Amino acid sequence: MREAWGIVRPAAAGLVLSVLGGVAAAACAVGLMATSAWLISRAAMHPPVLHLMVAIVAVRAFGIGRGVLRYVERITGHDAALRVLGELRVRVYRRLERLAPAGLGGFRRGDLAARLVDDVEAVVDLVVRVALPITVAAVTGLASVLLIGALLPAAGVALAVGLLVVGVGVPLLQSALVRRADARLAALRGALAAGVVDLVQGMPDLIAYGAAGDALEALDRVDRELLAATRRSSGAAGVSAAVTALCTGLSVLAGLVTGAVAVRGGGMPGELLAVVVLTPLAVFETVGGVPAAAQSLAAARGGLRRLAEVAGRAEPAPDPAAPRVAAAGELRVEGVSAGWGDGPDVVRDVSFAVPPGARVAIVGPSGAGKSTVAALLVRWLDPTRGRVTLDGVDLRELAGDDVRRVVGYLGDDAYLFDTTIEENLRIGRPDARPEEIEAALDAARIGEWVRGLPDGLGTCVGEHGVAVSGGQRRRLALARALLADFPVLVLDEPTEHLDEETAEELLRDLMAAAGSRSVVLISHRADVARYVGEVVTLPGPRVPEGL
Repeated sequence: MREAWGIVRPAAAGLVLSVLGGVAAAACAVGLMATSAWLISRAAMHPPVLHLMVAIVAVRAFGIGRGVLRYVERITGHDAALRVLGELRVRVYRRLERLAPAGLGGFRRGDLAARLVDDVEAVVDLVVRVALPITVAAVTGLASVLLIGALLPAAGVALAVGLLVVGVGVPLLQSALVRRADARLAALRGALAAGVVDLVQGMPDLIAYGAAGDALEALDRVDRELLAATRRSSGAAGVSAAVTALCTGLSVLAGLVTGAVAVRGGGMPGELLAVVVLTPLAVFETVGGVPAAAQSLAAARGGLRRLAEVAGRAEPAPDPAAPRVAAAGELRVEGVSAGWGDGPDVVRDVSFAVPPGARVAIVGPSGAGKSTVAALLVRWLDPTRGRVTLDGVDLRELAGDDVRRVVGYLGDDAYLFDTTIEENLRIGRPDARPEEIEAALDAARIGEWVRGLPDGLGTCVGEHGVAVSGGQRRRLALARALLADFPVLVLDEPTEHLDEETAEELLRDLMAAAGSRSVVLISHRADVARYVGEVVTLPGPRVPEGL
């Protein structure tokens, strides 16, 4: 909640205006009801029309003011909320960027998307659906109790009791009944989103192995749990609405009974009876939103907890307080051991050097830690022992983004976005000139193919590059890396999932395209030795004793 307030603070001025507009609009609604009730009752006595002129003008003013001030409340409140939404979403995305990929172990992609979208929006509800209605209801309710209490103390007490039941008792009861269900809503939505993403992306394999039915059944179980939690929450909301309606009716009835007794005894003028009886209707219209606000608060707290799980993750490679300047030079790994998260070290006591322009291969079986070495070189991960240096400077003394401007990474799963070839390439260098893009494509040996397409660089590659072949996808990714002009290129399993002939051709083209750049080639294939000047062999993963 403190973190949320820190995000909301820059929009505090808009929130204050929204609260003032909401209070004023609610006051106009109450004033309209009270003045109209008095005007109708007084007019029934046929007084001179001049005696009614002030009330007539007040009714018009309250009616117009209610609409105008409600507009002010909504536009300022939603403006503040959207500003908070933008700020919070950017903060969460930046945090994910700082954690990825090493710090996001245990999170599923669909769940992270739900946190970035649904949970952030739930937190923003703290502004529009929690803070504003509760504040407006509290001020309006207090003012109305004082007004009715001044006219008839007994009716004021009855109204105060009804408002306390609706504004305090009902939210507490609702929270007690469905606290667990409301707390699980955000987690269940995240699980459902993650399950849908896994199901869609893994559908071909699930169908091939006859496991689609089991996956659908598991997803259906999550959906049923979410539906049950939603029904419990909705049921509580229905009970709250019923209690609110009951308290409204009882308050009106109490005002009628106490008012009639007061008028009969001469303790209150008769034209004020309608004011005492009808004003609670307008008050409960405002205060009746408090139970829904309390329910939104429960959902927002669940979203905050899930966002706090992301914010609380330790960065696997935190930037130093005063980073040094990164410069291209020799890349050295000196007695390095490293692992992922809180797990054991995956690589132990690894040492090698990559002088400028050198070609070095890191080979070893699956699980030997080759990708861990790649993560160390681009500073996605820091070693637990030893050090990695660039031009003699420990990478831990450099900002991660600065390291990655010198050391580029090209993985076996290089991502192509669902846009054009040109836009995918410009991720490497947004200001690249057309001739530079063409040169990068030619260096990756795919320029002729792109120029032969009907739309050329404007051709869409589809989601994950589904519209192009595996080899073409890797060549486009290589062209993007070449366009970025990294002095050092780390190629992680560039020939994975390719046939032998295509893999050989791609490796030759990769090395030729790299030119004078340093290249670290990571592969499980020992025959890559002929493309490099040095081979570093990692031993296989250790098997724990007793297994």
